[in-house]
Amino acid sequence: MAQSSVADRVSLARLIAGAGWGRMRRTLSWPFRSLANLHVRAPERLVIAPQDIRTADPTVAADIYAGYYSFSGKVVNTHGASPFELVPPSPLWAASLESFGWLRHLRAADTALARENARVLVDDWITQCGRAGDEVGWEPRVAARRLLAWVSQSPLILDRADRPFYRRFMRSLGLHAAVLQQALNEGLEGENRLLVCLALAQLGLCCEGLPKLQRRATRWLADELGRQVLGDGGHLGRNPQVLVDLLLDLLPLRQAYAVRGVDAPPQILNSIDRILPMLRMFRLGDGSLALFNGMGATAPHVLATLLAHDDARAAAQMNAPYSGYQRIEAEELVLVMDAGACPQPEFSDKAHAGCLSFELTTGIQKLIVNCGAPDELRAGMRDAARATAAHSTLTIADTSSCRFATGPGFNRWLEGRIVAGPQSVAVTRKEDQEGIRLEARHDGYARRFGLLHERILLVSPDGSWIEGQDALLAAPQRVPGTGAVEYAVRFHLHPLVQAIRSEDETAVQLLLPDGSAWLFRADGSAISIEESIYFAAPEGIRGSEQLVIHANLRDQAAVHWLLERLPQA
Repeated sequence: MAQSSVADRVSLARLIAGAGWGRMRRTLSWPFRSLANLHVRAPERLVIAPQDIRTADPTVAADIYAGYYSFSGKVVNTHGASPFELVPPSPLWAASLESFGWLRHLRAADTALARENARVLVDDWITQCGRAGDEVGWEPRVAARRLLAWVSQSPLILDRADRPFYRRFMRSLGLHAAVLQQALNEGLEGENRLLVCLALAQLGLCCEGLPKLQRRATRWLADELGRQVLGDGGHLGRNPQVLVDLLLDLLPLRQAYAVRGVDAPPQILNSIDRILPMLRMFRLGDGSLALFNGMGATAPHVLATLLAHDDARAAAQMNAPYSGYQRIEAEELVLVMDAGACPQPEFSDKAHAGCLSFELTTGIQKLIVNCGAPDELRAGMRDAARATAAHSTLTIADTSSCRFATGPGFNRWLEGRIVAGPQSVAVTRKEDQEGIRLEARHDGYARRFGLLHERILLVSPDGSWIEGQDALLAAPQRVPGTGAVEYAVRFHLHPLVQAIRSEDETAVQLLLPDGSAWLFRADGSAISIEESIYFAAPEGIRGSEQLVIHANLRDQAAVHWLLERLPQA
């Protein structure tokens, strides 16, 4: 235990030192950011506007015209004032407002009033907030999102615009380019770096007068895609939602390169071609994406839009070794398992401690799930959702397989990054007439407990049963005195699944909404039915249940279990 504590403190110190150096660089570069307001190379004109393929709701345009702005669970009535003059109810609300993604709703309304409203609101922002500073609206992610929105919705914004507004708009685009390039120079990390590169590439491509930016940003984007998008189409952060967001931006950008007659770098085309099959890998039988590493509720219309760009007959990947995921299909049964190490620290702020957890659907019914990630309105539940206990896998002594830098002091510097977690995850896959067999083990508990978690799954060819074993094995350098450790194997149920325990408590019948039933048994071990919570329901958080097998390593080093479909009456 002492060895683990020392190692964790060393890892934490390194992360804090790196974050502190980055903060100091940003502080020292503040005078240069201020100069960006004075020395701006504005584009001459916009020549194309990439299509925004996100779904839009024209009824939102009426709300905005009436002065109602609903973002991040907060509704503000401006009473005729500009929304940019008001004190925002929350930083999340301010970020959503100043990202301008809502412009697509005004464009969908397709009225002269909506076009006039869009132009006035953009002009208000330029007047009220248009000088670069440290406010929420100039955070790199928010500024990049605003730049993407303004360029894609420029036909709406510039319709019937006079020359003075056009010049102010162009100058603001140039200022965005200067500020975002400075953010890259200051060492911006993670997903935000990729987003900023993408926004700059789109601006350089869609404008005249910024040829150097177009070449540089295209090169930066290609390099960052080559680094962040893995060989199997997954992302370094291992979050399926990142792939969704990335495709929503990459697909229009690919089309913009074609329209301008400019060759898109191979990294853009290859990334799109790899990401689409990866999304199919995460897609469960009900059409949603599996809940791993920050994924919350799936927006079905968004996923349908993205998959429409792929061959409808394309098959999902079964093995994603670089991203660390496995998929099993057997008739109507679909199982997806997290079999990967924790991400690099700069990509780990949304990652979960769910190694070797799995989700299971039969037909269009969800059966075994993870709790998922809460939306931004319930950030206080985020730490609980990231814990190993919120996933369908094994936990030792009520601790997680990852250690997170959480708490007021750490969040300032590290923003919930993973300090330590599984680094070595071994996976073996075998398919034959007996079925599909997965064997995986991870070392997330090796430092603290000297133990490895091994999970073996065997799925029948017709998908009628799954046999599993969860075992604790001695790590190569076992910590003495851990023989009496308590552990639990958890299987979280979808809220619509009803669990009925047998009298001897060694079996549980699971009833699904379609009338089908499954039986869960644990080789003579007692199975408890405990409360759980499901964060990823479209309608919001829902209560649910979980099957839990509690054991003690001294008495039982492995739990054998069987899940089988019952014949229908």
